[in-house]
Amino acid sequence: MGPGNRPLDMEWLEDFCALAETGSFSRAAEARAIAQPAFSRHIRALEEWVGVDLFDRSAHPTELTAAGRKFRPLLQQVLADLEAARIKARAAQAQSEASLRFAATHFLSLTFFPRWLVSLEALFAIGPIQTMSDSFQSCADLMAQRRVQFLLCHRHAGVPNRMDELAYPVARLDSDVLMPVSAPAGDGSGKAQYTVDHDAPVPLLSYGPASGLGRIVEHHLKQAGKTSDRFRETFVAHHAALLRSMALQGRGIAWLPGELVKEDLAQQRLCRAGGPQWDIPVDICLYRQPSELAPVAEKLWAAVAGKAPAA
Repeated sequence: MGPGNRPLDMEWLEDFCALAETGSFSRAAEARAIAQPAFSRHIRALEEWVGVDLFDRSAHPTELTAAGRKFRPLLQQVLADLEAARIKARAAQAQSEASLRFAATHFLSLTFFPRWLVSLEALFAIGPIQTMSDSFQSCADLMAQRRVQFLLCHRHAGVPNRMDELAYPVARLDSDVLMPVSAPAGDGSGKAQYTVDHDAPVPLLSYGPASGLGRIVEHHLKQAGKTSDRFRETFVAHHAALLRSMALQGRGIAWLPGELVKEDLAQQRLCRAGGPQWDIPVDICLYRQPSELAPVAEKLWAAVAGKAPAA
């Protein structure tokens, strides 16, 4: 807006540059493909917007006034900056459309995701990748805000999550199992320090409310009738890796992904704290936005959906 809050028409600025270059209203109007009367009105409207005369109409050819000479290089810079901004914006959009944007829960972003990308790159050129790693709740928020195209997370058919409730398309990529583990007892027996079936309440290392794994474990324990009188919640965290660290220190039982603790079990740094009946099978799944995606994202989904049927 200019003096008196008059709106500014960008066409007037181009008209100004044409007249300043030609010094002729008729030639400038012809170059701009505008009728001369309309062109003259544009120049007058711009002068009213600036608040001063920009051209000396008494001179032949038409010349810039002192104000016009001051205005011209500043205006040319503004127009150049606008053009540069337009080019950069279009380039950014093109890059965004060519890139893949994932949200992945913390554990999967560190373990499964890198290996899975290698398998995809063997099929086609993926291009730029943006990954945001966080709790399931935060990842679901990113999907709802359309800041990412895909969400990688654990899933349990008996515990519908937010993506399931909103009917986001999903494909199963792999599977894992959540198993109760504990540090060894320390007596050389090779048994767990804490067990699920212990008579007295045992310390439980729990996932926080933002964790998708937490909802799955909570559902499993309720189904098994293991209420709060059997466990003492001693530590809460969103990330499985942190619960693993606490379990290694002997602070309680945690239900952790088998992929995370397989080496710990093999080296007896951790022990199973319950029989196979306490294991919780989970799927590793990829959700996508329900609307049409950029071509590279649709190509990825076609490759994924073709190899793995929807769960």
